[in-house]
Amino acid sequence: MPAPEPSAPRPSARQQPSAHDPGARPARGRYDAVIVGGGHNGLVAAAYLARAGQSVLVLERLDTTGGAAVSTRPFAGVDACLSRYSYLVSLLPDKIVRDLGLDFAVRKRTVSSYTPAVRDGRPTGLLVGGDRTRESFAALTGGEREYAAWQRFYAMTRRVAERVFPTLTEPLPARDALRARIDDPEAWRTLFEEPIGVAVERNFTDDLVRGVVLTDALIGTFADAHDPSLLQNRCFLYHVIGGGTGDWDVPVGGMGALTDALAGAARAAGAEIRVRHEATRIETDGTDAEVTVRTPDGEHTVAARRVLVNASPQALAALLGRTPPPPAEGAQLKVNMLLTRLPRLRDRSVDPRQAFAGTFHIAEGYGQLADAYREAAAGRLPAAPPSEIYCHSLTDPSILGPGLAARGYQTLTLFGLHAPARLFAADNDAARAALLKATLAELDAHLEEPVTDCLALDENGEPCIEAKTPLDLERDLGLPGGHIFHRDLSFPYADEGVGRWGVETADANVLLCGAGAVRGGGVSGVPGHNAAMAALS
Repeated sequence: MPAPEPSAPRPSARQQPSAHDPGARPARGRYDAVIVGGGHNGLVAAAYLARAGQSVLVLERLDTTGGAAVSTRPFAGVDACLSRYSYLVSLLPDKIVRDLGLDFAVRKRTVSSYTPAVRDGRPTGLLVGGDRTRESFAALTGGEREYAAWQRFYAMTRRVAERVFPTLTEPLPARDALRARIDDPEAWRTLFEEPIGVAVERNFTDDLVRGVVLTDALIGTFADAHDPSLLQNRCFLYHVIGGGTGDWDVPVGGMGALTDALAGAARAAGAEIRVRHEATRIETDGTDAEVTVRTPDGEHTVAARRVLVNASPQALAALLGRTPPPPAEGAQLKVNMLLTRLPRLRDRSVDPRQAFAGTFHIAEGYGQLADAYREAAAGRLPAAPPSEIYCHSLTDPSILGPGLAARGYQTLTLFGLHAPARLFAADNDAARAALLKATLAELDAHLEEPVTDCLALDENGEPCIEAKTPLDLERDLGLPGGHIFHRDLSFPYADEGVGRWGVETADANVLLCGAGAVRGGGVSGVPGHNAAMAALS
């Protein structure tokens, strides 16, 4: 495992030099809007409000903007700038990119997914995407039935996506209005009324195919396929409607390229952004508000007509001195790796550059997902942890320094499912190590060589791999319970007490513009847009 060359001091927008300015003056005065939290949603709101002529102040606790949507160099002395937390883009509307004039682009992946399997003692797999999909289904399942069912099912989700996605940046539709807009009783029943497991089992017979379909219902969500709460349905819906197509795209330059563009747009419009400024309290009478801010220079108070909170509902309650909502619980393991080469596969029919270009599913058969859920719900680490991997650098090598790219280095991002925070409560370090070992073992079962043999080394001779549990995300980013959506997702229609835009709170001049808003979750900018629209209206 050779060590790559040290990182070069090449200029990069991802480094956000202005956001690290140690001489940033303390924020004081009165603003039209104070935004608590400089994550991507807060920056979207700031840009919209500032472009509308309002005075805007963004307060960020950390020393850089971006929140979970950042690019960093996690490995000492290595010139690889990874999307450390969030990593793919689906839900960001083109409308926001156009409205704010963002210098930001995404690229399509050449492969949607690859799922390795063993059938009759023979390594095989299911490759979805490109011109080999039908052939791959036939080789795996021995006929045309599953492929035809796949085509029908995803034609249905595509129709729903085309109708639902445009509503995300409109006032919340009523439930009946959204159902009428979809205008497909079977699709409505499948996605909004009965557990998604019913449709999966009704439409598909192959266990592996069923598992591939179900995974979109479980990303960052701890639920069973037949959970009566339909939490899994809400997660599935947001994973198949993005852009009106359901495509998951690669952010060119890494996720930090998006938040850097947003910060630049906000500043260009006149917004002030202050890092290392932590809001500690909000006082409001519904018309005027005061925000107490802790800075390196001491504590200050900022006055505002309204406050937009780009933080979790739990953080909002704490800032207002109110009773917090029920606790949230994240359920994922996030692993970043840098490899000197992609590992060889046991399935010789697929090139590793194809297999890892899309989402590489591991231990995600339908039965395996059910077993892992039951084990985790009982308080045990899953024996065969399900996860999925993708290789950003195959689609966008710009995140690698020129020397690394020329030598064939690649990044791998792994997202583990069914890893609720409760499993790490007793000993986070030990549980993290055990789960990482078991997860890599499941991957290695489909490789001709252990993935650890392909890891690069940092400048200290350590393997370039890091893992984050829900408790790590709570500590690093303030995500409640490590929940990547801040709380359980909601269906994208109006429910009692949610307000016209889904961002309103009990205080008329305090809005929630983070992922915990209705239609929040994921890297979308939608809550930021909607909070800005609510403020301007």
